[in-house]
Amino acid sequence: MFQALKNGPYVRLIASGFFLTFALMMQEVLLGYELYRITRDPLALGLLGLAEAVPCIAMALFGGYLADRMNRRTQMLLTQALMLAASLMLAYFAPKLANTDDQNTALWIIYGSVAIMGLARGLYSPANASLRAQLVRPEDQANASAWSSFFWQGAMLSAPVFSGYFYLKAGIQNSMLLTAFLIGVCMLFTLTLPSLRAIGALTTERMFDSIKAGFRFVLDNKLLLYSISLDLVAVLFSGVVAILPAFAEEILHVGPEGLGWLRAASGLGAVSAMLLAARFSPTFRPWRNMLIAVIGFGLATLVFALSESFWLSCLALAVAGAFDGISVVVRQYLLQTVPPDAMRGRVLAVNSIFVSSSNELGAFESGVAAKFLGLRQSVLAGAGFTLGLAFWLASKRVKSP
Repeated sequence: MFQALKNGPYVRLIASGFFLTFALMMQEVLLGYELYRITRDPLALGLLGLAEAVPCIAMALFGGYLADRMNRRTQMLLTQALMLAASLMLAYFAPKLANTDDQNTALWIIYGSVAIMGLARGLYSPANASLRAQLVRPEDQANASAWSSFFWQGAMLSAPVFSGYFYLKAGIQNSMLLTAFLIGVCMLFTLTLPSLRAIGALTTERMFDSIKAGFRFVLDNKLLLYSISLDLVAVLFSGVVAILPAFAEEILHVGPEGLGWLRAASGLGAVSAMLLAARFSPTFRPWRNMLIAVIGFGLATLVFALSESFWLSCLALAVAGAFDGISVVVRQYLLQTVPPDAMRGRVLAVNSIFVSSSNELGAFESGVAAKFLGLRQSVLAGAGFTLGLAFWLASKRVKSP
């Protein structure tokens, strides 16, 4: 159960990821709440996600190309430094949202800072995931995927609760400064990692041909393609994270503390599932388990959309998070084990476009749908679409590795 945690460099890598995820999640929760508190417009929340998604998508393939050519630790450090600079800009301009004279300028600079974050993430994610695969022995990959997901979700769970209380005590500016400090801590852990390049790194292949090869690999492998597609649709259409501030204010009436618990509920469910996955791996029949997880996620989202109770809403989000946690473990395991190391950065970049950035695109979709369909109706429609795709793909024949 703990074999991957005996690997020192791997533990330092996931510690780095924990602090970065905690900082970015805290930033996302509080920026979203502050923005909605002042504008009362769910579309503003959607635009916040779009501002991060577009540059993330634009840079992801290039990030994967670099991860298969250059030093992966160096790539991580450079992008973390970019995130640190964007966090300091947010700390300066976020308090100006409340000032009517500076509000429009502050709003656009905040969107710009979030766009820098997205650009950095597009370059960071392939290098981080590729380095993790290099640091862990093949026989420990399933266990490492579970623990990586566990610590990632641990940050997703604890950051929203902490951020809500910290915001009430210290205000938005000090909260943003804390996120910058945590990114600095992340960089210190990254500095301790081995300096590694891809095994069999590319030397002569042209960039366009190299990127195209990564796409071909994913399109030719049905297990990867369908798994990525399922996760993409689930997050894009059934995700409710971006509009939780609106649910907290308009439907459940629970304020920033309640919003913190709503954001943490899905993380609590996911952490519980991932802890079990470290002991009882869901990777033995990956495609079947992925389908079960996505269907469970969709059904739990339907319950959340219909709930009038704060605690039932928290429970529904926790169940949805547990199923999402299982799908994350399965997908991460496949991404670490199916592609060869010399191509892993590009394959992970394709995954980043279709899954990682779907959180931000899903935020935009949620904001637009909520504005024009209503909060409940937008979530019900998205969950129904996700369930329809899952049942349709269940009829397909997919060969497990």
